[in-house]
Amino acid sequence: MNRPLSAIAGGVTGIAVMTLLLLFLEVETRSNLAIFEAVARFAGMPGNVTLGFLLFLLAGVFAWPLAFMALEQYIPGGPDPATRGMVLAVALWVVFVLTGRGDLSGGLLAIYIIFTLLAHLCYGFLLGAVYGRLTSESPVEADRYDPTDVSQ
Repeated sequence: MNRPLSAIAGGVTGIAVMTLLLLFLEVETRSNLAIFEAVARFAGMPGNVTLGFLLFLLAGVFAWPLAFMALEQYIPGGPDPATRGMVLAVALWVVFVLTGRGDLSGGLLAIYIIFTLLAHLCYGFLLGAVYGRLTSESPVEADRYDPTDVSQ
């Protein structure tokens, strides 16, 4: 599969899991975190949760995966695309936490920080793992595949 489609497939997989984790967090905190509202606020449309959710999905499916594909060779984390995806996800998480936490404090802020980090790490891992698998760039595949061996 070509690299852009592999990156997008990784983004779809990662954002699906991340969305479920963040929706679970929203339910458990009775929507006190307003994560998708924070994305809308960052985009200059406060209060528009639907727009925030759509922007979140579009960035997770297209923008970040394609940026990952373009920057992968420069991201630290060794030869494993899943590890590199997690490194990218931590960078995205830092921006997410700094811009999206609003007026959270105390225990709710701690839950927000920990759970959004976990969600971002899951996203990055899946983005990189799916991308690596589909492009045959994962370390496991590299060990098994020998392009000079015509018997494979």
